[in-house]
Amino acid sequence: MLIKSLLIFILTYIIISAQKMKWHRLDRPSAALLGAVLMVITGVLTLDEAYRAVDFNTILLLLGMMLVIAYLKIANCFKYLSYLLITHARNSFLLLCFVSFSSGILSALFVNDTICLMFTPLLILALNQTKLNPVPFLIALATSSNIGSVVTLTGNPQNMLIGVFSKIPYVDFTLHLLPIGLLSLAANVGIIYLIFRKDINFKKMDAIALIKPELDIKLTTKSLVVLFFIFLGFIFTGNLPLSAITGGLALLIISGTKPQHVMEKVDWTLLLFFSGLFIVVGGISKAGFLTLAHNAVEPYLGNTASSQIVHFSIFSVIASNLVSNVPFVLLSATWIDTFIDPKTMWYALAMSSTFAGNLTVMGSVANMIVLELSKEYVHVRFWDFFKVGFITTLVSTIIGIIILIV
Repeated sequence: MLIKSLLIFILTYIIISAQKMKWHRLDRPSAALLGAVLMVITGVLTLDEAYRAVDFNTILLLLGMMLVIAYLKIANCFKYLSYLLITHARNSFLLLCFVSFSSGILSALFVNDTICLMFTPLLILALNQTKLNPVPFLIALATSSNIGSVVTLTGNPQNMLIGVFSKIPYVDFTLHLLPIGLLSLAANVGIIYLIFRKDINFKKMDAIALIKPELDIKLTTKSLVVLFFIFLGFIFTGNLPLSAITGGLALLIISGTKPQHVMEKVDWTLLLFFSGLFIVVGGISKAGFLTLAHNAVEPYLGNTASSQIVHFSIFSVIASNLVSNVPFVLLSATWIDTFIDPKTMWYALAMSSTFAGNLTVMGSVANMIVLELSKEYVHVRFWDFFKVGFITTLVSTIIGIIILIV
């Protein structure tokens, strides 16, 4: 059973990782679904075990947040915010700061992929009116969104998993990760400025003229009020899935928008991706692979609380780039209780698996969204991204390790 489950696991993650290869046409959700089906039809898991392997708390949390974000998209809230920020930049350095800090802060609240999806088209339109090199600003959008998303349990999918698995209170998580996120955002701005200093300066530039998006004030108000109560639920009940799905359902009732229109905005393929991954990981867990993997790496993860933070953070950055951050969090979540200080190790896992997304273009979905949406206007080379991403990942991880140890 171990060999069988391991072969299915390897096949699944080869397909997930090789999205640009011509030898297959499966996307990530399809690859995860294939792996899940293979786990059942080969007898690694029974159908009942496959159902039980899916963590529906995580699925409900994702769905609830997606519903709220869908309403804010329909209301043009994100486009309006990005319009306000971009058009108020008076020089290229200020534009870099606006793009970096606004995308980082908003990603902490609304999931980084969504912010990149909304910001990129407007940023491209704005940059086309200037003589600025768009590459540093696009890289800033992607990397800052990844960094900012580390701050909350709802900033990115892997943090949502950690929130459900760890049961860490929402406020506790944010208080520990907020200084790491803010310092890393500032460092990222400095790194991009130094690398692209020929393209970024303090000279006054002409005002950027964009068509002002029409904001649905009524729907935005309803959505933000519901979001406020969702966060209150996070803080005072600690039940992330129930708070999120209740808020999402409340908006379906009070919004006045056709539910079908909203459902079209929900990323159902992401929910399918998570469900498939849960089953694949459930299969290799039943076969004993997770225990064997932990026993293999445990001698190298340190024997003091501080050394474990350092070694596990480095290991997580590397492993998250090999198998992607969400799968790695699923795989390593069962190891956390074996560490000397499990709660701090959850923070380390969130920090390192998120910052790992900045290492390469393929490191996170947010990176690929920015590059795909902008490819008709500018080509961001692998090396251009990597020379920022490598330094940013290194510096932000060091910042995080120091803060967690202190």
